Amino acid sequence: MRILATLRIALRALRRNKMRTILTMLGMIIGVGAVIASVSITSGAKQQVEQQIASLGENMLLIFPGSFSSSGARLGWGNNHTLVLEDALAIQTQLQGVRAVSPENRTRAQIIAGNQNWNTSVQGESPQYLQIRQWVLTEGEMFDDQAVRQAAKVCVIGNTVAQQLFPNEDPLGKLITISAVPCQIIGVLQPKGLSPMGQDQDDVVIVPYTTELKRINRETWLDSILVQADSEAVMPYVQKEITSLLMQRHRLKPGGPMDFLVRSQEDIAEAASSTARVMGFLLAGVAAVSLVVGGIGIMNIMLVSVTERTREIGIRMAVGARGGDILVQFLIEAVTLSLIGGGIGIASGMGISRFVSSLTQWPTLTPVMWIVIASLSSAIVGVISGFYPAWKASKLDPIEALRYE
Repeated sequence: MRILATLRIALRALRRNKMRTILTMLGMIIGVGAVIASVSITSGAKQQVEQQIASLGENMLLIFPGSFSSSGARLGWGNNHTLVLEDALAIQTQLQGVRAVSPENRTRAQIIAGNQNWNTSVQGESPQYLQIRQWVLTEGEMFDDQAVRQAAKVCVIGNTVAQQLFPNEDPLGKLITISAVPCQIIGVLQPKGLSPMGQDQDDVVIVPYTTELKRINRETWLDSILVQADSEAVMPYVQKEITSLLMQRHRLKPGGPMDFLVRSQEDIAEAASSTARVMGFLLAGVAAVSLVVGGIGIMNIMLVSVTERTREIGIRMAVGARGGDILVQFLIEAVTLSLIGGGIGIASGMGISRFVSSLTQWPTLTPVMWIVIASLSSAIVGVISGFYPAWKASKLDPIEALRYE
């Protein structure tokens, strides 16, 4: 018997009990829909994390000061003042593979401009900071090395600060006061959005690091050091060389406690995406269970169908149908149920993910590979769950089947 004729018989049998067919497919619809929705949500989250990590800069390494203990309490990384300006200058002048370095000192301050004021982050940086962060200016220019040497009273502001302090005018050339220090705005940064930690990267004022250290914060240490490697390939080498240099400068022994921490963008990306990955595994586990339940439902209904249609099977075998024809017919019915349910599940999962995206403003992404995987999974579940009922039907004795009431 040809496959097309068998397919028509199988579809006719499924149409005969429409409600039962729909309820049987429901398990596959829920399972595949859960797979597609979970993958779409987690893939969108992963893509957003990757975009946010990329927004940090290109081939960037971050150096943080170490931890210290107070009354037996270890206060964690970044709480000790172990990095100094000389460390940054040594990295810039003594190591190969380093393209740019920016010593970084940060504080929060109330910024005043005319009758407006705004509390924001003030960062002392080098002229290479925008190059490291791959950040461009919408207008104006970045301060230069001469401004750093003179601890000049100039600054570059982010888009959020510009909107808050100068909502209806061009901020370029205007004066703002930072902790009683007047600074002239010489540049406005292009909007960059949120950081991987959810902070507004545009809510910032950037000044020469010498201005921050000598005039605003009046400190002698650095909060961090940003380093840009020549290429992604040399980042592990540069990270290792920075570690060796700082251990030498800080007189640290190999294997002993470290008073600094060197991290790459890959390290940050791995930490930031771990939560999304765990969530994806949990959702995928739930979806897999749903698929198994859907397969059990198909097997159950097919077994009921074999029992109900025992006499029909006997008649077909009496007029010449072979056991293989019966096997193929019931397999096609099971696979058809599974594939139709899988197709509706794929569409439902994509619809759910888009609804979640519009409701929560959370980005979603449905990889084509996972649509293919969901389709193949539906077919495989159909074959596995339908094989035993089909095999049982093919082994019926025609004489006994014809006697069945």
